[in-house]
Amino acid sequence: MSKSPTISFIGAGNMASAIIGGMLDSGFKASNIWASAPNDDHLQSIRKRFGISVTTDNRYCAQQADMVVLAVKPQAMADVCRDIAPVAQNTRPLMVSIAAGLGTDTLDEWLGGGLPVVRVMPNTPSLVGKGSAGLFASKSVSDSQKTMVQSVFEGIGIAVWVDDEALLHGVTALSGSGPAYFFLMLEALETAATEAGVNAETARKLAIQTMAGAAEMAAKSNEDPAQLKKNVMSPNGVTEQAIHTFEDGGMRSLVKKAYNSAYKRSEEMAKELAGKK
Repeated sequence: MSKSPTISFIGAGNMASAIIGGMLDSGFKASNIWASAPNDDHLQSIRKRFGISVTTDNRYCAQQADMVVLAVKPQAMADVCRDIAPVAQNTRPLMVSIAAGLGTDTLDEWLGGGLPVVRVMPNTPSLVGKGSAGLFASKSVSDSQKTMVQSVFEGIGIAVWVDDEALLHGVTALSGSGPAYFFLMLEALETAATEAGVNAETARKLAIQTMAGAAEMAAKSNEDPAQLKKNVMSPNGVTEQAIHTFEDGGMRSLVKKAYNSAYKRSEEMAKELAGKK
């Protein structure tokens, strides 16, 4: 980037805080970051933590920015967008939404029309710098603006672009909801181990480290998951027996069914939210 952009966050909750922290760790200047929220006490704690500028005035916050990150709940988005629309139409910043379900066309309409809009689907591991974000840009977003957005979200993990906005439903069902799937597996393993007599604290530590280690191996290996699975299995051994039990129990079809359910619900929510004019 030829200059350091000013980035404003409308909404200063956990995800906004995670993004701000990642930006600072990546070299963004605190003096170029703004945040707004209704609660001034909360804003002051954010200011002390990060050294950024804060205000309870959404319009004033938006007016400072080259890029505005809309980090409020989907149900509040219409009111927030309409409130800052006059400012956005005057200053023409890049608008970035991290709210699930709301399409770029709907957001642009609420903002008065004709603005560059990027949608980002982050996930909760962003809070520990291990996020996975799917990004989609409207046609009016420039290459330099895409670079700016990507640099922000790569500060808290990985950021991957999709060419079709509808694919964000698939991203939501995969990485957006995905942490909960792995927490469910963690919970189930922990329960099974403790019922078999393993100390609860030990079971949790081992399960967490096993999950983290497997993820790290998958990330660093050139082999696909099927082969990595085979590498752990010995013929007629204990791992093979467990894998056969998973397969016989229909684990693959259950995962597919769960994924499709999340995908469908994401589509439904998009229609519901877009209909709330």
